[in-house]
Amino acid sequence: MKFHPKTPPEAIPFQRGRRPARSAEAKVGPVEWISPAVWSALEAEGTEAHRLASGPEMWLERLGRDLLLSYQTEPGREAVLAELDQRCAVYSYRPVRIFGKHLPLHASERGAPVLLCGDSGGSLETEVGEAGARYGLDFAGGYSAGLFIDQRANRARLRAWKPKRLLNTFAYTCSFSVVAALAGAETVSVDLSRRSLKRGEENFERNGLDPRSGGHRFIADDVLAILPRLARREEKFDAIILDPPTFSRNQAGAAFQVQRDFDRLVALALEVAASGAKILLSVNHSAMRVADLEGAARAALKLAGRGGRFHPSAPLPDFPPGQGAKTVWLEVK
Repeated sequence: MKFHPKTPPEAIPFQRGRRPARSAEAKVGPVEWISPAVWSALEAEGTEAHRLASGPEMWLERLGRDLLLSYQTEPGREAVLAELDQRCAVYSYRPVRIFGKHLPLHASERGAPVLLCGDSGGSLETEVGEAGARYGLDFAGGYSAGLFIDQRANRARLRAWKPKRLLNTFAYTCSFSVVAALAGAETVSVDLSRRSLKRGEENFERNGLDPRSGGHRFIADDVLAILPRLARREEKFDAIILDPPTFSRNQAGAAFQVQRDFDRLVALALEVAASGAKILLSVNHSAMRVADLEGAARAALKLAGRGGRFHPSAPLPDFPPGQGAKTVWLEVK
């Protein structure tokens, strides 16, 4: 399903041009743009997938030569578009296309981004760089284009740790698996979607990695079913990624709900965690906090008779405090 705004946006030129009129009563908060210094630092490290602006009703992401504007209301959308030409000039950046994605109240109403402005004849598949790694994006592929940019610092930390064996649950397009493999790790990527895992294999190939060798496995199955099987085979991992969706349903129709099932997920992960393993605990649910993740981990550690300590995730300079996924690393003793 694609979202079509009640008032279709006019084609928005990158140079000065007309903007749709806003009601005098429609007030939105200020838009916060990243500084030129942050832009330059991201450019220097080869990162072209990042936040560009944030506001109370929207956020804007740079994805290579394209922009993706996520918004709750039309006034929120227009607030950032009104400043776009001037801000992009400061960065010496000229986007080729602007995509818009409405943020509905209900997940069932989510749709793929729609082109607001730019070349309508170009491919909806593209590629972006992040600190030397390459990832494929598909603007027609669904609600997400293929890369969660708020996990950038956690991907960098994982790569710096150089794990030997990574278990990437709810792997999506396997970005964590890519950086671990680039650091020399064997990887196991698990996701319900075969299509997402196929995109993950393509991400391996984009980075000069052979997904069919080097100890890499891609498993299209339910994470909660796979974890006990790995434990029975006595497989151990020194890095585990737990970044589940808020809600999903497996092939048999059983539902995963992050608030209800996160404790169980952590407990199952501990059964395959090697001594000294580092586990990323991450959620993107408005009702859950980092304290909830740590509480779930403490309960699971106590049940397993193991110890552990927490390492906070590094803040991202392009994200305002409190925005993005809630994450913390657990080091298992």
